Amino acid sequence: MVERVGEQNPGWSAVDAYIVEHLLGDDSALSAALAANAAGGLPDIDVSPAQGRMLHLFARMAGALRILEIGTLGGYSTIELARALPAGGKLISLEIDLHHADVARSNVAKAGLGDCVDIRTGPALDSLQAMIAAREGLFDFVFIDADKQNNPAYIRAALAMSRPGTTIVVDNVIREGGVLDEASGDERIRGTRDLFDAVGAEKRLTATAVQTVGVKKWDGFLIAVVD
Repeated sequence: MVERVGEQNPGWSAVDAYIVEHLLGDDSALSAALAANAAGGLPDIDVSPAQGRMLHLFARMAGALRILEIGTLGGYSTIELARALPAGGKLISLEIDLHHADVARSNVAKAGLGDCVDIRTGPALDSLQAMIAAREGLFDFVFIDADKQNNPAYIRAALAMSRPGTTIVVDNVIREGGVLDEASGDERIRGTRDLFDAVGAEKRLTATAVQTVGVKKWDGFLIAVVD
């Protein structure tokens, strides 16, 4: 989730539309989720359709049976990730905002995924610590897309509930180039820079980051695998 401040490049949006037209097509459940999010007053900061499908494919590539999502919003990415689960799979998604969580639960249920998705409310760090204390089990795939200042803590919590081979993806790590600003007063940029430092120093992770452009302007993902 990120607020976009830079100018949009119409070519980026046109290419995203081309990708959707040729590779994704119409998806009534995802379109309905976006419409419900807008009607509910949720901010328009979901992953793009192409990015959502990328997350779906990553989870399938990882053979994920258990998925952890930190930051639900209205459940758009939740639906894409849950669709990657095999029979008997489970997705736990953490959301601080009660209204957002209610909208997401409705969207997920309407997509036919209510039985495999558990959306929990409250500060994510509190939920994560409770899950660790309860030894709820390990996850095969983790998607982090919440408050950026806590990203280093989210990575540590994810590692505590990961196994060798677990895939971890973090959204909004380029921040329209703001990640380069070591003097930034923006706590989201400071948190993102701390994330890079933490992942780079973590011997249990093999990682990279990729820049993206499109309808969400200029940003990117950090992608890591637990060794």
